[in-house]
Amino acid sequence: MSSPVKPPFATSRTLRTPDELIAAGMATPAQKADLQAIARQYATAIPPAFAELMHSLNDPIGVQVVPTMQELVVTPEERSDPIGDDALSPVPGIVHRYADRALLKPLLVCPLYCRFCFRREHVGPDGGVLDDEALSRALDWLRTHEQIREVILTGGDPLMLSPRRLGEIVQALSGMAHVTTIRVHTRVPVAAPERVTDALLDALETDKAMWMAVHINHAREMAPPARNSLRRIARRGIPLLGQSVLLRGVNDSEEALEDLFRTMVENRMRPYYLHQLDPAPGTAHFHVPVAQGQRLLAGLRGRVTGLAWPIYVLDIPGGYGKVPLGPEYITGERQVRDPQGGTHNLDRL
Repeated sequence: MSSPVKPPFATSRTLRTPDELIAAGMATPAQKADLQAIARQYATAIPPAFAELMHSLNDPIGVQVVPTMQELVVTPEERSDPIGDDALSPVPGIVHRYADRALLKPLLVCPLYCRFCFRREHVGPDGGVLDDEALSRALDWLRTHEQIREVILTGGDPLMLSPRRLGEIVQALSGMAHVTTIRVHTRVPVAAPERVTDALLDALETDKAMWMAVHINHAREMAPPARNSLRRIARRGIPLLGQSVLLRGVNDSEEALEDLFRTMVENRMRPYYLHQLDPAPGTAHFHVPVAQGQRLLAGLRGRVTGLAWPIYVLDIPGGYGKVPLGPEYITGERQVRDPQGGTHNLDRL
């Protein structure tokens, strides 16, 4: 029996430094100075589970995580805080944008650092966690704002916390009578599926409604280890939502989006949001125009089940919140367009 073929970028540890990227074949020695320039601004982390998915540096997996000099090109519309997190943070660790919900960011560390991240100037290995005093202040803010019904654990990635620390936070939120829903936003199940242990899942146990939104941009991210981690989460009764960013060179085709959303549904995950790219510094090379995104979504209408059709949204720069971008099917005062492009008069519109 022949031995399994080793993936071209297999690694036994998370790649973080220029030297590690070069040793793994993801860059050449001639690129070291460029990589060092990028590293002075933005963190890099490519964990083994994600590195193994790469077929080449320019495939839909590689372009998401391998640093390039394009990241140092900043366009006029880009901003360091593209969705207004900083301006809407009443205390460290809290973002309050919508009346009935708030973000709790207990840490700014991720299993991998996506090259298009809207928090790329804040996250990194030095981001650390909220210390006991800062976390206590954040939880006290949530306790005293009884209009908050939903708390969204994000960061960074909350599943990078130890099970003990995560469990303490979940239990603190569970003790707030006005909080009815806890949502966890994470990349761990696909980027570092080995972290989805029984201890971690035990830490998520609560009598509140617990949801998990998993960031996935390409169907190949749901390799067998990721599928197993998602299955373990679903078996705990935690509903799974899929969040994706529309990215040039990753998923900017009907075929790629169809494959992504179908694969999500097959893994008991409901595609929730397809995000228009946030204008973070150095991300213009990932930009897909809104009109193209609308055409892509329209092309999937009627072609995939409604379970596999997410809301295409823009988070308006400056902290003004998310709005749906369509596509639009009402073409006139009493006309509606069907998925095949035909128009129909409906007097009761």
